[in-house]
Amino acid sequence: MDFKTSETKKNLLRAFAGESQARNRYTFAAAQARKQNLYVIEAVFNFTAGQEKEHAEVFYNQLASVAGENIQIDGAYPIDLSDSIISLLESAHHNEYEEYNDAYKNFADVAEQEGFSEIAGLFRNIAEIEKTHGDRFARFAQLLKEDKLFVSDIKTKWMCLNCGFIFEGTSVPPACPVCRHDRGYFIRMEFIEKI
Repeated sequence: MDFKTSETKKNLLRAFAGESQARNRYTFAAAQARKQNLYVIEAVFNFTAGQEKEHAEVFYNQLASVAGENIQIDGAYPIDLSDSIISLLESAHHNEYEEYNDAYKNFADVAEQEGFSEIAGLFRNIAEIEKTHGDRFARFAQLLKEDKLFVSDIKTKWMCLNCGFIFEGTSVPPACPVCRHDRGYFIRMEFIEKI
């Protein structure tokens, strides 16, 4: 099939638009987390936003052969406005899983059917990354719901995201003993090791 008349061309632009919007939603959510002194959540949103930017670039670069054209697409994109960090995390989880379970798998199938195996592979690989994003957002939402973002039932290692100080205990100190930044900068080491 000719790429210029393919549905894959449109799906790439849909994916680019979705990833670009996700990046912005996550930077907006990061700003909201910062206002609430949840710097670790801010970092999670910004970290993920950076990966979404990279996904957008991967999809956009696949459109090089139609550079200079305007492509008409349709699509539905979420509006996730809330002061609640839990709500923002849950919305992000939902949206990432929608890309993982639905959008990118379908886009991959279409690309395969149209003879664009390499693009199909990109959609499948990025779908798996979106699942990881969704899992991470869900985990942080759960910790906030349980009021366990900075508290653990067992002795845990925590790192200050500002200076790197490592603390071991069941609850982070009110401020980092090294840099004096707020407890909101502490993250469980297990999360650092998974990043």
